[in-house]
Amino acid sequence: MKDFEAVFLGQSILKYRVPLCYLKTLNHIYETKVNELIPANNSLVGKIKKEYSLYYNSGQEKKMKNHNYLPFEITRWYTEHFKHYLDFNKIEDYSMKFLSAWVNEMEQYEYNPIHTHQGDIFTGLSSVLILKLPKDYGKEISASGFPQNGKLQMLGSASGQFANIDYQPELKEGDFFIFPYDMRHGVYPFFGPETRRTIAANCDVAYNVIKSRGVI
Repeated sequence: MKDFEAVFLGQSILKYRVPLCYLKTLNHIYETKVNELIPANNSLVGKIKKEYSLYYNSGQEKKMKNHNYLPFEITRWYTEHFKHYLDFNKIEDYSMKFLSAWVNEMEQYEYNPIHTHQGDIFTGLSSVLILKLPKDYGKEISASGFPQNGKLQMLGSASGQFANIDYQPELKEGDFFIFPYDMRHGVYPFFGPETRRTIAANCDVAYNVIKSRGVI
């Protein structure tokens, strides 16, 4: 876990790179099994037509039946990285559960409004893994020197002058971001014939707030 970057917006975002073999495997799973996958639109806020669940391991099966289309080595890879995030942030006395993962396949004009996540409990970690990006995001309506089409935006909880509260990374296929459930984030629309494919995943984390408080 030496190869990662940390961004601090009051809370932290950790950025990793997914191994190329896993990137290819995840794209292959989606492309070959999309007709079998369970639509996840009813559980999500995205204004996206193609949202499909790959993994669901919840105690709330009224929302969706538990299922798994991910190989063991990929669920283990996810779990190891969620654990690394918690250890990096010195969270103590915690238990965690890899809860869910789903594909967002965005087409032009679609978008994901600013939102937060939750699982079976209110505390936990979200993630975004970049599977596929358009070569061209289309013409900017204005202010072309500051492009926004197709951008992922994350908003931190810090406040005040000179505080860093806004993160818009330059994305590459294979980028993987982990951040807390309550960090607001969204994706802007783009224009063009190609698609923008990501996997979002959630991990519930129950932890001892007192033991973790004030640890730096």
